[in-house]
Amino acid sequence: MPDSLMYQQDDFVVLETNQPEQFMTASELLEKLKKVLQNFNFQDLPQDLRSFNSVEAQAQYLLDTSCELDIGVGQYLQWYAVRLEK
Repeated sequence: MPDSLMYQQDDFVVLETNQPEQFMTASELLEKLKKVLQNFNFQDLPQDLRSFNSVEAQAQYLLDTSCELDIGVGQYLQWYAVRLEK
């Protein structure tokens, strides 16, 4: 049986256009995703996010299922789970 530690996603490295990499906790990343999503027009959201009725739910869905969000031409926002301790 796999160790449950393999599936914990407590910390993330976040890569963003013209920014140094940042390490964030899950709650910090969730807040960042909510802020980014608030700037999107509904029509510009990826199709799978349009089914959610709140920015909170959209951000949580992204955190649980994705590792990037298309934020515009020539721009990127990516996040990857990392383990910071043994």
